[in-house]
Amino acid sequence: MSETDTFIDEVSEEVRRDRLYALMRKYGWIAVLLVVLLVGGAAFNEWRKASARAEAQALGDAILAAEEQADPAERAAALAALEVDGDAAAVVAMLAATDGEDGAAALRALADDASIDSLYRDLAQLKLVTAADSGLDNAERRARLEPLAVAGAPFRVLAEEQLALIDIDDGQTDAAIARLQSLLVDDEASGALRRRASQLIVALGGSLETS
Repeated sequence: MSETDTFIDEVSEEVRRDRLYALMRKYGWIAVLLVVLLVGGAAFNEWRKASARAEAQALGDAILAAEEQADPAERAAALAALEVDGDAAAVVAMLAATDGEDGAAALRALADDASIDSLYRDLAQLKLVTAADSGLDNAERRARLEPLAVAGAPFRVLAEEQLALIDIDDGQTDAAIARLQSLLVDDEASGALRRRASQLIVALGGSLETS
């Protein structure tokens, strides 16, 4: 390579360096701002997560403290005094309904409240139909349970078990046995539920054979 070529390369390199410095002086603040935004956003996200965890822990501690009250009325009052909203409010309301004087009415209100998540409505519905003081007859209980027993519903197998109990109460023994036998081979049924189903089938004079 000649000295002329070397000189030209050096000049070209110097020109490129000058242009780079000029660009950095002109637009470098954008890169700095992006870095600050990224770091700040990550820090805010971590703070938000930590705050949510702290709030959830505080609420859990408050619920546990309320549940430790020996008297049911005191437990219900302590739970009702908690300041909660959203899904947590539905959970606390269901816990309070268990100990409250008019728990069935509270559960009915939750089960029929379209403003809360369907998961909590379904759970309230299930608790309502199993409550001793629900005031529901078998037809009403069945009407509330059947939507919970459709495929994909979160409490489907529990609803099926309750429907089998209604069948028994209505004297529909064969229907109850068939429903219980289906639960024996249902992948979503827990071991405890299958044991209960087996015991009921035997008590009703049915067979544990599901084929």
